[in-house]
Amino acid sequence: MRITLIHALKHSIVPIEASFAKLWPDARLMNLLDDSLSADLARDGGLTEAMTERFMQLGRYAAGTGSDAILFTCSAFGPCIEAVARAHAPMPVLKPNEAMIEQTVTRGRKIGLLSSFPPTLVSMPREFPASIELVPKLADGAMAALDRGDRATHDRLVVEASKDLRDCDLIALAQYSMAPAAEMVAKASGRPVVTTPDSAVLKLKEMLRG
Repeated sequence: MRITLIHALKHSIVPIEASFAKLWPDARLMNLLDDSLSADLARDGGLTEAMTERFMQLGRYAAGTGSDAILFTCSAFGPCIEAVARAHAPMPVLKPNEAMIEQTVTRGRKIGLLSSFPPTLVSMPREFPASIELVPKLADGAMAALDRGDRATHDRLVVEASKDLRDCDLIALAQYSMAPAAEMVAKASGRPVVTTPDSAVLKLKEMLRG
């Protein structure tokens, strides 16, 4: 199986490749990175028709290479990814958090959504069912630290932010780049933690292998 991974942040590549290596090592991966997508979203303050068309172009390119599925790892672009999925059905096209949300809602009613990228807290909450009480929390400054190559500061800020979510049933880490901090978040918050990469790999594997 050939799976195209489409990223808006370079920090997402290592965590998702690690999950594939652990859970589905024989999958063939192709990475597409456009790290201007996140910068342009932050600049524009919201999704635009032009942004959707850029995602459509990425989807067409991935499909044209013979991919069996597309996994987007950029969590702030849900409507754009949905447009790609409609255009390429029935080929699996997954939003980054789709599988994690399915897993999360079976494990609790009050969910802490911890993000390091502000636009994610605008777009992602609408992907949860209305029955879920969502508690959004931004790890302010964490993404900027990661952009500087300072993983230690990123993880420290994520862990500190997670302490405000101690009264939730569990904590969902919204960015793929946050997954390496999952164990530290669980220890600091005392809550179960779910991450996006492992959930996405397992869902794709199930979809493509039947």
